[in-house]
Amino acid sequence: MNRNLFIILLVAFNIAIDQISKVIVRSTMIRGGKGQINVIQDYFQLIWVENKGAFLGMGSDMNPTLRLVFLLVLPAIVLAYVTYYIVKTKELDRMSLIAFCCIVGGGIANVFDRIVFGQVTDFFYIDLGGVFKTGIFNVADMSVTAGMIVLLFSGILSGKKKEKTA
Repeated sequence: MNRNLFIILLVAFNIAIDQISKVIVRSTMIRGGKGQINVIQDYFQLIWVENKGAFLGMGSDMNPTLRLVFLLVLPAIVLAYVTYYIVKTKELDRMSLIAFCCIVGGGIANVFDRIVFGQVTDFFYIDLGGVFKTGIFNVADMSVTAGMIVLLFSGILSGKKKEKTA
């Protein structure tokens, strides 16, 4: 498959899955945890909240101008640069390319929410009995996080390959 087509399809897939999940949540759930759904007892729940901030609501109480700059303008610039980077850098291994596409797709999906709705729809919540507990997040957040983890492992693996060849 053509490399640029692969990039476009993977980014679009990440955006589509996120936006479809958010449409389903907005049309079937009650906002604010009143209609929470226990998927796996209290360990994995669906709780619809709207987040005006970033990760875990950070920045939601910021001045609206600062929020615009830090949560919309700067992320849009970074996403544009990363997109440019992955299209132009032909030497990227497939794992890194996939990771960057997940990061860009998830980032674009959340920026889209901020532009269209002024906030981001979040709905997943995990609590493994106090051992591991998350904030409320969405599919785009999972894409970005998975992309970062894959990118980290890709960097470690390529570093080990370079050590072996040296």
